[in-house]
Amino acid sequence: MEAERREAEEGSSSQNNLPQNIDHSLMSQESLPPVNSLPVPEEEAVLVDRQAIENLTEGLLSHYLPDLQNSKQTLQELTQNQVILLETLDQEVTKFRECNGLLDLNSLFTEAKIYHGKLINIRKEMIMLHEKTTKLKKRALKLQQQRQKEALEKEQQREKELERERQLIAKPAKRL
Repeated sequence: MEAERREAEEGSSSQNNLPQNIDHSLMSQESLPPVNSLPVPEEEAVLVDRQAIENLTEGLLSHYLPDLQNSKQTLQELTQNQVILLETLDQEVTKFRECNGLLDLNSLFTEAKIYHGKLINIRKEMIMLHEKTTKLKKRALKLQQQRQKEALEKEQQREKELERERQLIAKPAKRL
């Protein structure tokens, strides 16, 4: 009786020493799987005390669990850092794309300046051609007026000559 009471106290005290996040249902006797599901000959069967199994499990967990938790936390930190690095990298890529866009804009502005210069030259040529055509039109008008004047003078000269010829032609005298 006394031995059973000590085992019960040791079992309850060993459960109190377990880490807080361990599922205690895993430690219960009902949830432990059979040691070997295949029939084992009696000569090879090893009897292990449940308390010893619990103590070994507790020791194993207490030995590896802190390292595993630290590893888990380290992995979470690394994952967060990786996410931050990916975001930073994405921002840098966006900046490079904007820079390439600016280079394209600069080349477009350079091209626009070249074409603007060409347009100014064409406009100057157009203005010069307009002035020349205006001068030619004035000259053509003057020539036309001069020809009309010459033609009018010739016509007047002809009329004078015809009048003179008429006057030179002998007129028969009127008989009275």
